[in-house]
Amino acid sequence: MQREPRKSLPSPLTLQPRLVGREAAAAFIGLSVRKFDELVADGRMPKPKRIDARVLWDVRALDAAVDRLNGDVSRAVDGARA
Repeated sequence: MQREPRKSLPSPLTLQPRLVGREAAAAFIGLSVRKFDELVADGRMPKPKRIDARVLWDVRALDAAVDRLNGDVSRAVDGARA
């Protein structure tokens, strides 16, 4: 009897995690951890989820929060070139 070849599972290195730690969450939105903490504290970024002892941020919630940020700098950038 021949065995079917094993199907390989995706490597953890090739998966994009849905939940990330604090440092990764800050890096995901391009800010320092300190500034990220400020945005979480003032409500501009979402609060984390707690899974047992782990504190994690949902990258979808981070994306949505970034979309809601007010800060169109197109005029400021255009003005700096003038």
